[in-house]
Amino acid sequence: AWLSNHNAISSGSLYILESVKKYSPASKVFLSGSGLQFVNSGKPIKESDEFIADSSYSVSRIHSVYAARYYRSLGIQSYVGYFFNHDSPIRSERHMTMKIAAAVIRIAKGSTEKIAVGDLTAKKEWGYAKDIVRAVWTLINQDLINESVIGTGVAHSLLEWVDICFAKVGIEPTIYLEKNENYTSPYRVLVSDPATIFSLGWKPEIDIYGLADLMLNKTIA
Repeated sequence: AWLSNHNAISSGSLYILESVKKYSPASKVFLSGSGLQFVNSGKPIKESDEFIADSSYSVSRIHSVYAARYYRSLGIQSYVGYFFNHDSPIRSERHMTMKIAAAVIRIAKGSTEKIAVGDLTAKKEWGYAKDIVRAVWTLINQDLINESVIGTGVAHSLLEWVDICFAKVGIEPTIYLEKNENYTSPYRVLVSDPATIFSLGWKPEIDIYGLADLMLNKTIA
């Protein structure tokens, strides 16, 4: 994990920034950060909050942010957007959101399978990827702010997602769930304070209910 995170995130960011500096200094660079690289006290996280280097992933993300800041000092227009959870109908079933949605589709068609779930009470954001990309576009098309949290600011539990997906097909979920005892959520709540990106005029258009509709029907809005 250490080497793959370093190569993809730390070194990858440096390669891009240095290439822009040498060959296309007028280009803008956007680097993705993560809500997971901040100290999480359970309160909404904003871009000015303190970083925490508590995993190979967060170390690499923090390194890429400082690289962006360094190249910014050299005149490169570098932006960082700190992402929180976002999903879309093209998610694979490796991700819990699509794992649940896909299973609900099969159950609605007659499957009797069980869905293994971890902590149903942990809360995170349920943004729609297309909305998040609009936020990135909003950020890089202005010159006053270079770093911003990019999130909805609204947290929902995994249980809410389960209930919403099953309700949309008219099925009671209880008998289709089984506890995954081997999984422990790394956080109780992971939610953003999106005041900065909101101030630039961006707002999400798709909420958790709309996201469920899209993922259950596997359509792009």
